[in-house]
Amino acid sequence: MPDITFSERNSAQLVAERLDKHAEGPLQAFMVSFIGHLHKLIRETRPTHADWRRTVEFLTEVGHASDGRRQEWVLLSDLLGVTALIEEINTSRPKGATPNTVRGPFYRADAPRLALDSNISLDGVGPVLAVTGHVQDLDGQPVAGATIETWQANNEGYYENQQPDQQPEFNLRGVFTTDAKGDFRYNTVRPGGYAVPCDGPVGQMLGGLGFPLRRPAHLHFLIKADGFETISTHVYDGGDADLAQDALFGVKEELIGEFKPSGKGESSVLDFTFVMVRAKKGRGSP
Repeated sequence: MPDITFSERNSAQLVAERLDKHAEGPLQAFMVSFIGHLHKLIRETRPTHADWRRTVEFLTEVGHASDGRRQEWVLLSDLLGVTALIEEINTSRPKGATPNTVRGPFYRADAPRLALDSNISLDGVGPVLAVTGHVQDLDGQPVAGATIETWQANNEGYYENQQPDQQPEFNLRGVFTTDAKGDFRYNTVRPGGYAVPCDGPVGQMLGGLGFPLRRPAHLHFLIKADGFETISTHVYDGGDADLAQDALFGVKEELIGEFKPSGKGESSVLDFTFVMVRAKKGRGSP
């Protein structure tokens, strides 16, 4: 007779055996592994009944805090580094190529197309930042006609869709096309760093454990070109004090930019090169 008595020794095995053995696809393999790791975690940490009730209550609160405008589950994934890890697994690139980072929740697919040298700061609030970008392949050849989507927080650390009543529609957003030399240029304001939402169960729980909840100042870029893997990335302000403790684990040495004084008041300039790789079969837009 098979061993049907549930115990610490065989708990994960008994649960996994109840899955349909004929089921195919990645979910089956994922669940078997998930069950094994979850039961191992419980055996190692040995929570009390009260501990587990508090865990279930926390997960319930995360669900209640999630709706069409706010995704607390995504925030939990982001802050625990899971989102960044999945990005790493799925978009690894050769040395010299620009790495991907988490796109983040503030992207809008309907930003306006603009001419080079346009100003995406529609309210003009904040110190001026002039951005010059270069898009090239691994051989240093320019990628002409690439589409560049950019978006950012304002100087106080707020995105336009966080403050629809205070910032103009599409403020600090724009879509550009690289010229024959693979270059693009635009004007904006210097972005500010900001804290991730800490008024919900995820922020309160991790904040109570001393987890850093701030993001260093950065610009977002989504770069697409025919025949190349799409780049979804950040460029970080190298002078930001929170650079080493980004709450979303997005900072990489290759993505740290130098916001240099322009010599004109408080304005700055940023010059940055993005390196694309040829798309492999099955790899393109993330």
